[in-house]
Amino acid sequence: MQQEERHAGLPLIILLGLQSKHTLNTHRADWLSNKLLKGRHSCSLSPFALALQIRVDGPTNGALEYEIVQVVDTGPILRDMVFSVDHEHLYIMSEKQLARVPVESCGQYKTCSTCLGSGDPHCGWCVLHNTCTRKEQCERSSEPRRFASEMKQCVRLTVHPNNISVSHSALSFALSCPLCLQLVLETYNVPELSAGVNCTFEDLSEMDGLVVGNQIQCISPAAKEVPQIIMENGDHHIVQLQLKSKETGMTFASTSFVFYNCSVHNSCLSCVESPYRCHWCKYRHVCTHDPRSCSFQEGRVKLPEDCPQLLQADKILVPVEVIKPITLKAKNLPQPQSGQRGYECILNIQGNEQRVPALRFNSSSVQCQNTSYSYEGMEINSLPVELTVVWNGNFNIDNPAQNKVHLYKCGAMRDSCGLCLKADPDFECGWCEGQNQCTLKHHCPIPENQWLELSGTKGKCTNPRITDIIPVTGPREGGTKVTIRGENLGLEFRDIASHVKVAGVECKPLVEGYIPAEQIVCEMGEAKPSQHAGFVEICVAECKPEFMARSSQLYYFMTLTLSDLKPKRGPVSGGTQVTITGTNLNAGSNVVVTFGRQPCLFYRRSTKYIVCNTTASDDGFDKVKVSVRVDKAKIHQELQFEYIEDPTILRIEPEWSIISGNTPIAVWGTHLDLIQNPQIRAKHGGKEHVNICEVQNATEMTCQAPALAMDPNHQSELTERPEEFGFILDNVQSLLMLNKTNFTYYPNPVFEAFNPSGILELKPGTPIILKGKNLIPPVTGGNAKLNYTVLIGEKPCVVTVSDVQLLCESPNLIGRHKVMARVGGLEFSPGMVYISPDSLLSLPAIVSITVAGGLLIIFIVAVLIAYKRKSRESDLTLKRLQMQMDNLESRVALECKEAFAELQTDIHELTSDLDGAGIPFLDYRTYTMRVLFPGIEDHPVLRDLEVPGYRQERVEKGLKLFAQLINNKVFLLSFIRTLESQRSFSMRDRGNVASLIMTVLQSKLEYATDVLKQLLADLIDKNLESKNHPKLLLRRTESVAEKMLTNWFTFLLYKFLKECAGEPLFSLFCAIKQQMEKGPIDSITGEARYSLSEDKLIRQQIDYKTLVLSCVNPDNVNSPEIPVKILNCDTITQVKEKILDAIFKNVPCSHRPKAADMDLEWRQTSGARMILQDEDITTKIENDWKRLNTLAHYQVPDGSVVALVSKQVTAYNAVNNSTVSRTSASKYENMIRYTGSPDSLRSRTPMITPDLESGVKMWHLVKNHEHGDQKEGDRGSKMVSEIYLTRLLATKGTLQKFVDDLFETIFSTAHRGSALPLAIKYMFDFLDEQADKHNIHDPHVRHTWKSNCLPLRFWVNMIKNPQFVFDIHKNSITDACLSVVAQTFMDSCSTSEHRLGKDSPSNKLLYAKDIPSYKNWVERYYSDIGKMPAISDQDMNAYLAEQSRMHMNEFNTMSALSEIYSYVGKYSEEILGALDQDDQAGKQKLAYKLEQVITLMSIDS
Repeated sequence: MQQEERHAGLPLIILLGLQSKHTLNTHRADWLSNKLLKGRHSCSLSPFALALQIRVDGPTNGALEYEIVQVVDTGPILRDMVFSVDHEHLYIMSEKQLARVPVESCGQYKTCSTCLGSGDPHCGWCVLHNTCTRKEQCERSSEPRRFASEMKQCVRLTVHPNNISVSHSALSFALSCPLCLQLVLETYNVPELSAGVNCTFEDLSEMDGLVVGNQIQCISPAAKEVPQIIMENGDHHIVQLQLKSKETGMTFASTSFVFYNCSVHNSCLSCVESPYRCHWCKYRHVCTHDPRSCSFQEGRVKLPEDCPQLLQADKILVPVEVIKPITLKAKNLPQPQSGQRGYECILNIQGNEQRVPALRFNSSSVQCQNTSYSYEGMEINSLPVELTVVWNGNFNIDNPAQNKVHLYKCGAMRDSCGLCLKADPDFECGWCEGQNQCTLKHHCPIPENQWLELSGTKGKCTNPRITDIIPVTGPREGGTKVTIRGENLGLEFRDIASHVKVAGVECKPLVEGYIPAEQIVCEMGEAKPSQHAGFVEICVAECKPEFMARSSQLYYFMTLTLSDLKPKRGPVSGGTQVTITGTNLNAGSNVVVTFGRQPCLFYRRSTKYIVCNTTASDDGFDKVKVSVRVDKAKIHQELQFEYIEDPTILRIEPEWSIISGNTPIAVWGTHLDLIQNPQIRAKHGGKEHVNICEVQNATEMTCQAPALAMDPNHQSELTERPEEFGFILDNVQSLLMLNKTNFTYYPNPVFEAFNPSGILELKPGTPIILKGKNLIPPVTGGNAKLNYTVLIGEKPCVVTVSDVQLLCESPNLIGRHKVMARVGGLEFSPGMVYISPDSLLSLPAIVSITVAGGLLIIFIVAVLIAYKRKSRESDLTLKRLQMQMDNLESRVALECKEAFAELQTDIHELTSDLDGAGIPFLDYRTYTMRVLFPGIEDHPVLRDLEVPGYRQERVEKGLKLFAQLINNKVFLLSFIRTLESQRSFSMRDRGNVASLIMTVLQSKLEYATDVLKQLLADLIDKNLESKNHPKLLLRRTESVAEKMLTNWFTFLLYKFLKECAGEPLFSLFCAIKQQMEKGPIDSITGEARYSLSEDKLIRQQIDYKTLVLSCVNPDNVNSPEIPVKILNCDTITQVKEKILDAIFKNVPCSHRPKAADMDLEWRQTSGARMILQDEDITTKIENDWKRLNTLAHYQVPDGSVVALVSKQVTAYNAVNNSTVSRTSASKYENMIRYTGSPDSLRSRTPMITPDLESGVKMWHLVKNHEHGDQKEGDRGSKMVSEIYLTRLLATKGTLQKFVDDLFETIFSTAHRGSALPLAIKYMFDFLDEQADKHNIHDPHVRHTWKSNCLPLRFWVNMIKNPQFVFDIHKNSITDACLSVVAQTFMDSCSTSEHRLGKDSPSNKLLYAKDIPSYKNWVERYYSDIGKMPAISDQDMNAYLAEQSRMHMNEFNTMSALSEIYSYVGKYSEEILGALDQDDQAGKQKLAYKLEQVITLMSIDS
């Protein structure tokens, strides 16, 4: 179909090709239009569709139809048609539209055969351009064979040879010949090729071809260009050998060429049966194309019959656990040569390979030696096993007959004598009566008396048994087929042919239903009136007691009755499901229902009903008698069913739907109420869809339009017509396809998302607009409507529809809600809508206006005072003040405006930048080490114990004894309490001992938890005894127990961090880092334009520009350059770090190169290359201040190309080696010292230490003005630095989503499918138990204990130090921001109210509005955990044991014990004294055991 670009619709016009092959002129077009529109047979317009269907028969039958082109939207084609001036287009009109149709569209045909086979008189094949076109558009078309106009003129191509071995290529290549094999291509219908031709083997190689007459000579590709061939893909690879004209650069002919590889064959038969020239070398067991490479002349095989192979064998039967050889017939078996190994048989039994030595008798026989075999299970009585014969280790003998060994067990699935004797006679199984089992004869203890076999004299099984009979009821008239199942029911039909009685009535066995030993099917005779019920009795062969059986079930004779049927009428075509009611209708075995002379097809039945489906009536419309037969019983009851005229469909409305269907359709017709389950159907593209209908009355029903079977990813924007459209009304065939309807499908409505973020912010009462297309189908008459439902959250809204948008009057809601639009079978959510409450100003605006207003008032007062004091000064001074005021106001306004703009734009940019790069989690060991022993990289617990060789044995013995003591709860508690009571035992020592004990007990977490609970209970008791406020419990790490609690959570929450909380924490870290780096960061002071911390905020205007540099990839210089966003005020080190971040985006920090080890090279457009450094000879020095070099200093323009290269020593840094060595980010940290107490945030102002030799001070963006040499201008610029505090708000707003996500994840009991870690519930329950024990019912105290226990002890540590969890680098500005978030987190967990004023710290003010909602989250979290079912000690211990097992060998226990022992050595007397005073320790002689340890560990010993 050639589609007019500007028009799409239903009517079609047919363009005609005249046999004269001339282009139509205007006169012919006029004749054609007359013919089309006047001729009696030329045009028909269906009343149901706007489609023009045309068939033309010319005056002399000289016209051919060759193409159908879509032209106009609606209405018939008018008679007037005319050609364009250039005769390339035809103008065609309908009543409302003018269309321009191309006379030809040859370009749609891509091959010569489709081009010339289309019948288009304008088209021919331009050979060397490989395209279908008009003759005048083909270059040099008048020359011979350059333009083909008939099918026989298409180019043909053959090649000789048409295949080649890849190993031949390799051999030729080794002989320094690119490829010595010449290929000759015979060509037909090819024009003169004086410009030359290329031979191309797809994308493998291309070379010049030599033209000799109608032949072209090419060379096959070199070995390195030949494709790899492996057995999985067959032994050959087919490529297209193409001829390409050098004149046009186009491929004009191609044929298939084969590369084959004999060596992929690993069996003789597959080798010699290959269609290629392959030979088998049987002594080397290889396949080759070169017969000369066989090492033994007699070993070469060319024909399948000469291959070594096993011959077809009879069934090979081997009983399990019986030693037996297996002899196999074969032919051409090779005799192993000297140095080659002999034969073996390999049996693959249930996945296990069993190798058995084998003996080659001669070339035609081999025997697997005496061996027994077995297989698992009694569910299989015969197991076919793959058999492979090999020699010399792995040289397979072909097994074309696929001979298998059948291992069998007589006893498997043969639990009765009958099943045993009916087994395959070849198995030689028999029934051993003494053991009551099926076995081989020699396994039966006394075979003479107790052995039964089929062929023996005692070949009959005794004790038959009946286990089941079906059915257990039947009519008295007989004819019921009764199925009797059981054991030992004879081995031949004659055994039971005349000895079966059911309830005293003879039952005739049927041969077709008999299963030897297991099942008898017999047909019942007629019962006497006196017979009502009885047992089933059988005799097997003879009626002796041992051969007789009687059932435990009774068989009953029943009388069947009918009472009614529903429905009582149906269509004459049948298909009505009729239910006939009565009593005992499930008796008997076979039911036949007839309605008059027509069968009613049985469906199902029960005691009270029979269900059947009517068939079409041959007698037309009439009432017919209903007859029911069960077996030989005919049930007498006068029931009638009436056949009614089939339903008809008169009208459907509307006659359209959308592709997804499910729009309502009203249907009018006759007798519709006869149909029980009406359906509507549509077939498109060979696929059928149906939908449901609901009958209203005899003349009306409503349907849901069926969907059209189309790929949802490739739905057309055009209207579609189903191939078939109709109704499934029971069996009524005439309505399956409606001929009169013209049902049309329009494109589905398509909605657009609100915006990339998916959130639309609105004020209450503002209507919601959903944009899209196809919202109103383009139905003729224009009154089409679709029923749209739009839900805001759960509430529907009133919808107004236009073609491109839905207007939804939003319901009275506030907050965030999901928007869902539904129409037909479609559901789409354009995103979320956030309806903000009516608030005049947001918090950022209020704070900004308050700060700005306050400042303005202060300065107005200051100006008035200055005016009063200096009223006598000159007008010049007044003008200067006025200018300062104007500048100040402008700067305040500009800063507020910038902050607001940044707040609006940054959130989206940040969210889109964090595109799910992999999260670089640390492994368990590194993570725990960073938390347990912060700042110590290579801790002894990670290394083997280092002891002098002469002491090693004693020390190890001592430490093993010490480990036993540590695992003794009495000793460990006494040890910890004694250490804590020593005044010289510092806070650092407490933390160290707690961490060491936890590393030792990592493999025994149940015990560690028990000890921890005891220590915490002691701590709570001690806290309450000392009259401290209960809220202070666990506030600080002042005891071993508190640090052990931190470590306990560290061990048990690692999985939760990885699976759940790690993602939002990492996102927050990345968001802070990216947001900080979007603005200037002072590399010396650590201050930044964007910050959450007031102390780290640059309080002056820094002019800067964002540049995008193209960085050469250091790992692959040929790959595309990587764009990196940089600021022109960045130092060179900062640039290097940003480039490293961009290049190694998904590489953990520890695996990246260091910025200090790389130089930044600027590759200028002139070709010059320049190394950029933080300090070099161009660095500017003013008044003892040296400014670090930036990109602006070097004047690097936007779009420059840079590269990171290995560090070089320049003339400058050779002299100033000490300076240059400090150009890393850590360089300036050595120059910063902090003054004041660590708790004073505002006092942490960095001091710049001058270079001692030269007295020069370094600076980057801002100078530290505590040196007293600042200029007046500098001071003036910082006079109102508080206006920059609005940037804190902007940054906070940008990061809000990430902070919320993290807090929400931590304070959710079931977030993103992750369950609450057991450790949290368990520890919170323990704290509640302790509170109950001490009668503490104050909810604030309980809340505080839980907050001190988990959020403040564990989570705050993780938030402030994400480097404990991830492989990342955290700089000082990120650290300052994370500290603000951590402080907010702490405030959220507190129960006390924070009174805030203008003097409150900025970080408290910043999140003041959010903290109340965070507090609600925390309270809900604690409440939800409290409501969860308690965890039993058994479940907790199982969980702890699993955690211990997973991380058993993470730490070196000996080294950890040695570290703990150092405290024993320091406080040995105190520890021994405490053990002596403890009764339990005395009973267990713990002091004595510790003295043994001390003796073994002492150096003197």
